[in-house]
Parts: sequence; structure tokens; C-alpha cells
Amino acid sequence: MKMIRKVLVVLGVLFTFGILINATQEDPVKSLVQESLEEKLINDYNVYAIPMPDNLNFSGELVPIENPDIRERMDRELLVNTYWQSNGLLLFKRANKYFPIIEPILEEEGVPNDFKYLAVIESSLTQAVSPARATGFWQILKGTAKEYGLEVNANVDERYHIEKSTRVACKYLKKAKERFGSWTLAAAAYNAGSAGVNRRLEKQNVKTYYDLLLGEETGRYVFRIVAVKEILSNPKRYGFNFKNEDLYGHIPTFNVLVDEPVTDFTEFANQYGINYKILKLHNPWLREAHLNNAAGKEYLIKIPREGYYKTTVGQ
Repeated sequence: MKMIRKVLVVLGVLFTFGILINATQEDPVKSLVQESLEEKLINDYNVYAIPMPDNLNFSGELVPIENPDIRERMDRELLVNTYWQSNGLLLFKRANKYFPIIEPILEEEGVPNDFKYLAVIESSLTQAVSPARATGFWQILKGTAKEYGLEVNANVDERYHIEKSTRVACKYLKKAKERFGSWTLAAAAYNAGSAGVNRRLEKQNVKTYYDLLLGEETGRYVFRIVAVKEILSNPKRYGFNFKNEDLYGHIPTFNVLVDEPVTDFTEFANQYGINYKILKLHNPWLREAHLNNAAGKEYLIKIPREGYYKTTVGQ
């Protein structure tokens, strides 16, 4: 019995030793391939400092990058947004789809075109909902929405309506601009509230956003807008390469006027050859599968033109 145990121990040692020897012996071909891959990675992947543009502005108001603290803060946002490549590429794609909706409204309302980038940093051009329940592209709070005439309830929430929410954002920004005399401060007020910005200006006895000592979020806010503007305006300079066909396109729609209750939006959608999902994609402000509308209010519901979606409706 002892002899068998000794034999088993010896065999175990030899087996373990054999595994160790095998593990330390490198396949020369595999080793060369690995070295080649490592060399390629080192040579091809580089992280570069971002040259600071000579002239940066927001809505025609210069960013004073000659001040060292301003330069550092601007540099931070350019670096963060340049090297967050996946998010950056998504922003290019979405901007191609949604800027053509936002830009004409900004022009009609007399708000600088640069404010489309405010929507980008607020929501990444998605129907986002923040922890504070700010909602939609422009991240509008419920109280503000109602103050400016948007309908917000369980059935309809017009903060999700791109055109209507853009007009509300414009009204808020114009009011802030009238108060502060600066589009830059108006943008800061959009984030921190007009009362909050005014209180800090008075307490610190300064006149401009760039002279204010602010908290982390509002202190970065305008710099983020300017960085996104710079990058989206100059994709190749910041390493973003794509073709026009890579970008998301705008789907043409027509409006259907509804002035009575709709009991079932699935049936409603099917009448126009689309399904409920597609109806909601184009009308996210419709929050339920029906429309109450006891007051007979007029709503315009968007229907995509034929040929853009393949569905199984009616099959």
C-alpha cells in the first residue's frame, strides 16, 4: 500500500512539473504574432494634446482664453469631449437628424444658432429624464413647462414635443438675455436659474460668467457648450471620420389634426399603415395608448410618409 502511495505521489509531481514546463515553453510563431500586435497597438494608438483654437466664442461673445484659468477649463472640456469618441460620434449622427428641426425655430425666435449645442449637452439630443425629473431635449422641469404654456399630465407631456419645447427654451433664454444683457449668462441661467446667477453676480461683484466662481456643474456648463460646438463644427480636426450616409436622417412626416378623443392609438396608427411603435417614435409627447381630450383641443400628430418603414401591419 505504501509503495502505491509513493508511486502516485511521484506521478503527481511529474505531471505537475510537465505542465509547468509546457507553460513556460513559448510557441515561437505565437510569440511573434503577439509582439507584432503589441507593436502595432503602440504605434497606432496615440493620445494627443488638443491645440487650443485661437478664437472661441459663444453666440458671438468671446471666451477669454488668454486667462490661464479659463484656458485650463476650456482645455478640459475639449479633451473630455474629443476622447469620448463613441458619444461624440453619436452626437454627430443625431445632430444631422435633429438640428434641421431646431435651427429654424431658433432663427424664428431670435435666439442665436449656437443654442442648439445647449440642447446637445442637456440631453445628448435624446428624450432624457434627469433625476430631478427635467424632461426632453431641453430638460424642462414640470413647473417651468406649465409656466410657459406646455401641457404636462399623464396623458400628454409636451416637454417631449421637440418643436414646442424648443420654443419654450427660446422664451426662457430671451427673458434671461434681457435680464443679464449677455447670451453667455443666459445660458448659465438656463442651468442654474436666473435668480441663482443674479445672486452670485451681486455677491461676487462681477459682470460676466467667466469672472464668476460657480459650482462644478454651472462652472463647466458654458465651456461644455463651446467645446461641443467646436468639435461638431470641425469633425476632422478632432479625429472624427464618417460619411454622410453614416449619419441619421430625418424622416419626412405629415400632420394629422385630431380634435377629439382617441380610444386606441394602435388602431389609429394602423389606419395610416404604421404600427403603434412608429407612431410613438414620431410623437413621444403622447404618453398613453389613448388620448382623453374631453375639451376638444386640437393636436397635430405626425405620421411618417410612406416608404420609410417596413412593418407587418395588416399582414
